[in-house]
Amino acid sequence: MTEPRPSTQGEATGTRDPRREIPAVERLLGSEPFAPLLRRAPRRLLLRAVHAVQEDLRKALALPGRPAVPLGDFEWYAARVEEELEALQRGSLRPVINATGVVLHTNLGRAPLAPAARAAVERVAGGYTNLEYDLDAGERGSRYVHCVGLLSELTGAEDALVVNNNAAAVVLALNTLAEGKEAVISRGELIEIGGSFRIPDIMAKSGARMVEVGTTNKTHRVDYELAVGPATGAIMKVHRSNFRMTGFTSDVPLAELVRLGRERGVPVLNDLGSGLLLDLTEIGLPGEPTAQAALEAGADVVTMSGDKLLGGPQAGIVLGRADLLARMRKNPLCRALRVDKLTLAALEATLALYRDPDAARREVPVLRSLALTPAEIGRRAAPLAERLRAAGMDAELAPGMSAAGGGAFPDAELPTTLLLVRPRARSANEAEARLRAAEPPIIARIVEDRIALDLRTVFPEEEEALLAAVRHAAE
Repeated sequence: MTEPRPSTQGEATGTRDPRREIPAVERLLGSEPFAPLLRRAPRRLLLRAVHAVQEDLRKALALPGRPAVPLGDFEWYAARVEEELEALQRGSLRPVINATGVVLHTNLGRAPLAPAARAAVERVAGGYTNLEYDLDAGERGSRYVHCVGLLSELTGAEDALVVNNNAAAVVLALNTLAEGKEAVISRGELIEIGGSFRIPDIMAKSGARMVEVGTTNKTHRVDYELAVGPATGAIMKVHRSNFRMTGFTSDVPLAELVRLGRERGVPVLNDLGSGLLLDLTEIGLPGEPTAQAALEAGADVVTMSGDKLLGGPQAGIVLGRADLLARMRKNPLCRALRVDKLTLAALEATLALYRDPDAARREVPVLRSLALTPAEIGRRAAPLAERLRAAGMDAELAPGMSAAGGGAFPDAELPTTLLLVRPRARSANEAEARLRAAEPPIIARIVEDRIALDLRTVFPEEEEALLAAVRHAAE
């Protein structure tokens, strides 16, 4: 007796499973609508796109209330496959429009580069450079000479060194100064700097033995005095750039630690984090120390980021005593942490802008964005709101708050003017998802079931693309 054949979905009720009507791959590829795609894309990539479309269609047809799909229309398949091909070919790292108002958005690449920095990258990217060639001597040189002159000029440092990020700068400095020795640090400075990277973990990886002094909220000079001894390789001070401690607190000023270090013959390492070179108190952003101030206080080594408040590419910058930095250059770790020609080109061009502070405030996108007032942002947002209303959409301006981001100015207030858009046919969450699926993707916030767009972080040349995406997402 023949065993009964298992039924597929739909056959039990007398209907044929629509998933069985999806054309086979070879039928699709052999059809006329697919001929242009075969000429345009490698067959292997085209097959990947066809399989993806087929799989998405199978999943959709298996759902209750499945969509009406023209299963026999090969032009429909070709259009879907073409969309999939475009998605596969554009790569995973893509430009986005940051409409969140977070100036140093770590998830979105932190600091946008100034035009001069972008031009410098383009200038060196397409050919050979003197990265490690001494043009005067006609022999091998060092990549570590680039940017040194500018950094010394701008900060007053004896010497400078550039590695691939600030965590690397801290690891290199500690490994050079205190491997196998003790590094003394206040408990109130054992911070997490984002992405679950913590100062104690970084210190451990450096090979230094961390010695905690004081308490979470109070540390005094005597705490350091009792801890510093023959086994001490460095005294470390970390700027709490991503939070503030208030109330019953005290810590030891950098200058006081420097005096202690001089007395005991121990170098003082100051990790600034954010990399500020200009005083921003005049625009209402106090409390962030500059590299110049740390060096003037006598720090032997100062480390900071290039892609935060400095407004350049991702880099770690080490400033300080020439003898200590010479030791760091000889450390084998230095080669593992080195930067490439593109980073050095972008950093050098960014630093050059700081020779004229007014030019830096005008040309460095981070500094320019931080300085924008709510009125200036509102003047740009008003015509956009009017155009959206003219298209029949619910759009209005409202006061709001931006953020510096990037672990900088954690308690600073950045008043802004928000452009709020209420979607008509879908929820704000659905509209926000459509914005992220736009080309280019738009990253926005949701405020009270409305899309909130903060033009503090949107460049003027991005406004038309922003408007088009909002109309499509909210209608």
